[in-house]
Amino acid sequence: MALAQKIQTAWNKQAKWLILLRPLSCLYGCAFAFNKALYHSGVKKIYHAPVPVVVIGNITVGGSGKTPLLIQLVKYLQQHSVRVGVISRGYGGTGPFPKLVDTAATAKEVGDEPCLIVQRTGVPMAVGANRQAAIELLLQQYNLDLILSDDGLQHWALARQIEWVVLDQGRGLGNEKLLPEGYLREPKSRLKEVTVIEHHPTPAATDYAMWLKVGKPYLLETHAMPVFDAKQKFHVVVGIGYPERFYNSLANIGVIHIQKHEFADHHDYNLNDFSFNDTLPIITTEKDAVKIQALLAQKLHSFVNPIWVLPVEAELSEPCYQLLQQQLQQLNIPIRS
Repeated sequence: MALAQKIQTAWNKQAKWLILLRPLSCLYGCAFAFNKALYHSGVKKIYHAPVPVVVIGNITVGGSGKTPLLIQLVKYLQQHSVRVGVISRGYGGTGPFPKLVDTAATAKEVGDEPCLIVQRTGVPMAVGANRQAAIELLLQQYNLDLILSDDGLQHWALARQIEWVVLDQGRGLGNEKLLPEGYLREPKSRLKEVTVIEHHPTPAATDYAMWLKVGKPYLLETHAMPVFDAKQKFHVVVGIGYPERFYNSLANIGVIHIQKHEFADHHDYNLNDFSFNDTLPIITTEKDAVKIQALLAQKLHSFVNPIWVLPVEAELSEPCYQLLQQQLQQLNIPIRS
C-alpha cells in the first residue's frame, strides 16, 4: 500500500500515531497562512474574472461529495437558462493545459472528474492548474454568465464571489487537525466564512443539505448482457477519497457480499489491477468507470468479469436552491423559468 493511501486510511480511522506528524502540520499551517496573507495584502496578484465565479470546494482532503453537487448545480442552472461554464485543475491529467474538455476527452488528458462532469452535463469546461488561463480559454469559446470552479477553495490567486463548501456529516472533520496530522486543508474556522452544504447519508431536514440518490447499476460494456443480481458476490474496485460512502451505497441496494480492492484517489488503472483469476462481476463508481472505460477502449485485453457501474445523483434541500437564487440575484444573474 502506498504511503498516501496508508495516511488516508489512518485519517479515516483517526489513528493515534498521526500525532507524530504534528510538527509537519505546524509547518503546513504557517506556510499556508503566510501564502494567504501575501495574496490578501496585494503582494501576490489576484485574478478577477470578467464574469462571476462560484467555488465549489471543501476544507478536507478526500471525497466529500463535491463533484455530485457541482453536477447537480450545473443541471439546475442549465434548466434555468443560466449560461454556465466550469473550470477545474484537471488533477491527474497530462494536458497540455489549459485545455477544453469535451465528450471525447480522456481521463489521462484532463483528469477523471472533468470527464465525468462533461459526460453528465455537456457543460463548457476548461482545465488547468492556472485558473486564469483556463477561464480565458473558456471565455474565448463561450459567452457565459457564470463560472463554477470545481475545487480551488484554497487557490487564492482566483477571486470569487461565492464559496460553497461541502461538509460530509458522516466523515466530519476527523481529528480537526491540519495536514498531514489530519485531513484539513484549512482550520475549521474557515467554515464561518462560506456557505456550508451538509452532506448527509439520507435526506435531511437541515437548511442547506444534500444527499446522494443511488441509481440503477448499468454495464460498462453494453454488449455484455448479464442481469444484475445484488445477492451475488462482487469485486468492488474503488479509487476515491472516501470509499466507505460507496460501500454504504452498495449496502443500500442489497450488495453485501463484496471483496474490496481499494486504490488511492484518482488512481491510474492498469490491467494488473483487474487480475482476479475468476469471473465474478466487478462493481465500481462512475468516477472510476471513466478510467476503466479507457482501458477497455485500448482492446489490449478482454475482460472476463462483467463491470457494473453504480451511478449516484445529488439531491439538494429546497433552501439550497433558494439561497443560490438569492446569491445570483445579488450578482445580477437572473434565474429564468
